[in-house]
Amino acid sequence: MNIEQALAETKKTLSVKRYEHVERVTETALDLADYYDADRYKVGLAAALHDYAKHMEVSLLKHWIVTSTNLPKDLLQYHHELWHGPVGAEMVRYWFQVKDKEVLNAIKSHTTGHNQMSLIEKIIFIADYIEPGRNFEAVHEARRLAKVDLNQACHYSLQQTIFFLMSQGQPVYPDTFQAYNGLTKLINQNGGYK
Repeated sequence: MNIEQALAETKKTLSVKRYEHVERVTETALDLADYYDADRYKVGLAAALHDYAKHMEVSLLKHWIVTSTNLPKDLLQYHHELWHGPVGAEMVRYWFQVKDKEVLNAIKSHTTGHNQMSLIEKIIFIADYIEPGRNFEAVHEARRLAKVDLNQACHYSLQQTIFFLMSQGQPVYPDTFQAYNGLTKLINQNGGYK
């Protein structure tokens, strides 16, 4: 499956507005792949498929979580907005025979992050956060950091996500805290923010 085929498959499942977001994330991710010398094919494929399950019925996503041996059951204790990443990765693996672990992990964790993300996973995570259609206060700093240090950009985005969820009285998925903590340690070891 090439990137154009992946975009075409994703387009079938999404609204026009959400598909346009996927196109912007893919473009942003490919720019970052060039900037950080990452595998363009893997980055493009993961970006094109990251929201594949976004508009699928909640009952279908729940069914996949309940029946799949590859999906953590604790997802059911969190808002269904988190489900489309992990379930989408499973659907892509099953239906499109995508076997690359980095691609699948990037799709799986694009909303939550996780500890020790690969370069490709970080690129998809931050591209989803900073794509040009996003317009919120923290996005400007995240965009700046994305061209300075990818770890700092992901760390900042995770921090802002945690702040937002806490301000709304929402639970934070454990992978998000672990991603934040892991990057905090790494950044502190490297002398802090630039």
